[in-house]
Amino acid sequence: MFPLDHIPLQKIQDTFLDEKSVELSVLRLDQIHPQMGGNKFFKLKYNLQAARASGLNTLLTFGGAYSNHIYATAAAGKYLGFRTIGLIRGEETLPLNTTLQFAQESGMQLYYVNRESYRGKNNPDFIYGLQVLFGDFYLIPEGGSNAAAVKGCSEISTHIPIDWDYICTPCGTGGTLAGLVLSLKSHQKALGFAVLKGGDFLNREVEILLQNFNFKHWEEKVHIFTEYHFGGYARKKTELIDFMDQFENQHQIPLEWIYSGKMFYGIYDLIRKDSFKPGSRIVALHTGGVREVN
Repeated sequence: MFPLDHIPLQKIQDTFLDEKSVELSVLRLDQIHPQMGGNKFFKLKYNLQAARASGLNTLLTFGGAYSNHIYATAAAGKYLGFRTIGLIRGEETLPLNTTLQFAQESGMQLYYVNRESYRGKNNPDFIYGLQVLFGDFYLIPEGGSNAAAVKGCSEISTHIPIDWDYICTPCGTGGTLAGLVLSLKSHQKALGFAVLKGGDFLNREVEILLQNFNFKHWEEKVHIFTEYHFGGYARKKTELIDFMDQFENQHQIPLEWIYSGKMFYGIYDLIRKDSFKPGSRIVALHTGGVREVN
């Protein structure tokens, strides 16, 4: 995609953390690139290499109306000269939100699919129908989560210059979390924060993604928290927004309520409940994203 420079690691200065004897640092993946940053850089890296090697000049992928993946894929396509097609879950709503407006302006063709049909996105017949409709394309799954994405995300921890005990990431499809698992040392654990209601399915998704790497006993190194979704994907509550505003004002780190806001709320809640023993060193991935104005 483009050369990857130093990724800032920002230590959070907070009397609350001092009182709990917990260290929290943020790996600012959101600062990699204004449009192609976050965890999506790592998810797309090897997928785009594979697309180029295949000789295909069209990328087709899936996502919800607020998908960071849709946003980043559109940006990458424009940057690298790929045609991009985004299959969006649900009906078109005008005016477009910030995410879809950017994707469209970046040249992505938006194609809306009702929720019932969208559930069949992995069905071979459904994919064949898309090939008839759009021609040949390189398929990137929802959220970019496949073996190529896991390989890319396994490189994230190499950009952390300190030792740590826990690494945290928001979870939509499980690809980033699966990649982190591959890089864990014996004393380290990966924590996922589901952004969708009913996020227990993510355990199975992570298991499937790790099958490609013959990784054993992954469940001993991972925990996915499913109680911080605030009503479901792209849903929010006043409690979450108040936390985000306070966090941003105190630490000058922008958050959004789809992914990063929910994770940081969860981390602070767990620290408040003494879920981390004193002396724990936590690294949270800021996976990027746009804070919608609506």
